[in-house]
Amino acid sequence: MLTTFYVGLRFVHFAALISVLGCALYGGWWAPAALRRLFTQRFSQLIHSSLLVGTVSAVLMMMVQGGLMGDGWGDVWQPDVWLAVATTQFGSVWIWQIVLAGVALVVGWVKPRQMMRLLLLLTAAQFILLAGTGHSAMRDGIMGAIQRSNHALHLLFAASWLGGLPPFLYCLRLAKGRWRQAAIYTMMRFSRYGHVAVAGVVLTGVINALLIQNGWPLDTAYSRMLLIKCALVAVMVVIALVNRYVVVPRMAQSTTQRFFLRATQMELVLGALVLASVSLFATWEPF
Repeated sequence: MLTTFYVGLRFVHFAALISVLGCALYGGWWAPAALRRLFTQRFSQLIHSSLLVGTVSAVLMMMVQGGLMGDGWGDVWQPDVWLAVATTQFGSVWIWQIVLAGVALVVGWVKPRQMMRLLLLLTAAQFILLAGTGHSAMRDGIMGAIQRSNHALHLLFAASWLGGLPPFLYCLRLAKGRWRQAAIYTMMRFSRYGHVAVAGVVLTGVINALLIQNGWPLDTAYSRMLLIKCALVAVMVVIALVNRYVVVPRMAQSTTQRFFLRATQMELVLGALVLASVSLFATWEPF
């Protein structure tokens, strides 16, 4: 039960960070200046909720890790166990994760002038920190640094791709009104950088699998779940390519527009399934 709760917390924490990163990319970089305030207003509630959820889930993951290391639920609530967790490799990284999550929460509520760009930096830093925990932290030395760097890139590419889909769907709505030109420009920028994100996810994902498992044995539960994740990502890649190179050139037709919308929504659902699978098998032994 405690392990299941931890898996759920991982899913929620990653989903919150992905949501903030996607909104911050549009509001602080991809969207033209004319649309940035509109994006900030439209997604302010999602950003505030995600920042709060990200902070709370980060704290709870630290506490639950104490229970997993100790004797169960009773140790989840023990401050001395939290201190013991803080001395581990996970804890030394996760303390900074909590600090950055708290700073991002304050930034989101104070709303400084460059809020979106600050949130982009703070959220990206949290993804980089995540690479210092779990299976990506299993090696030391140069190979360890390479593995953690590769995993950090994998997380950033994946978050840029998946987190950018909800704002992209909003751009589809804007493209039907007075913001049409700006919305189309923003979607084209997402498409351009999306090619990099998709290629980056695939390349770094393959390298991750090879480094973690010293190859790709198929006789473990971890390997089989990893294959399921890869299959889901492959379907997402196919949908993205069909959207870009088959559907977009025919966007003048109303039926094509509806297909494009449904395909993008399906891509988002598949991304959530990928995130769920990662949250699960990341707690398993790879061998």
